[in-house]
Amino acid sequence: MTTLYVSDLDGTLLQPDARLSDTTVEILNREIAAGKLFTVATARTPATVAPILERVDMRLPAIVMTGAALWDTRTRRYSRVVYMDPQAAGELVEVYRATQTPTFLYTLVDDMIHIYHIGPLSELERDFINERVGNRFKVLHIPEDGNSILPARLDHVVLFYGMQPDRKAREAYERIREVRGIRPQFYHDIFGEEIGIIEAFSDKATKAEAMRAVAARYGADRTVAFGDNVNDLPMMLAADHAVAVANALQEVKEAADEVIGTNVSDAVANYIAGCGVPQEEASR
Repeated sequence: MTTLYVSDLDGTLLQPDARLSDTTVEILNREIAAGKLFTVATARTPATVAPILERVDMRLPAIVMTGAALWDTRTRRYSRVVYMDPQAAGELVEVYRATQTPTFLYTLVDDMIHIYHIGPLSELERDFINERVGNRFKVLHIPEDGNSILPARLDHVVLFYGMQPDRKAREAYERIREVRGIRPQFYHDIFGEEIGIIEAFSDKATKAEAMRAVAARYGADRTVAFGDNVNDLPMMLAADHAVAVANALQEVKEAADEVIGTNVSDAVANYIAGCGVPQEEASR
């Protein structure tokens, strides 16, 4: 039986500083060289995935933007891109404007991500942009006031991404959920509980579907998925075996078939190598 191992990055495979430990890199490279099928599934884009994985001998495409595309770390090319329905994208633009909820809009054209913005920029959003200026994987179309001139056609939209104070984000999320043909997500991430993250994709773009596509492409007949947050749940529930790290949210641990050590203990890499033990045993 051939198994495909798919791991989330932040909070699961990565250390708190958003890097792979030397131990995890060593283990992954050894297991990949031995023939094991491994990839990652993340909300990140290649702009930040590339430096994270630069020391790993990735032979399978990474699942990026929460399943909206696959990205080959060696060729720098995208595949299986799931674009949002243009009408749904247009409706979302109007919802964000009507609710005065600033957000980023991502398009993907000719293997390049283009980023636009709706509404004025917050300081958090400015910091977000400054970290991405000059990145070779992205082109920013954001003026000083934050209100971009959007593309005339919305047929290459892959993602809307917003970060707002929790209450405002929740209110916008409830409106966004009413738009047909999209898959919205609301969760808290690296910015803490006071900041809500709102994402919107095509309803056909999921980590679960992308995982199935990779499994089919590489002949895997079993999937094992690792995660820690609510946006990992669809993939974990679709996998043959779901594994949560010990630092995962409680609802993620309850949905998992197994709970292992924390992300800071190289638990995912050790599990893939066959050295992992359940959290309960690891804590003894």
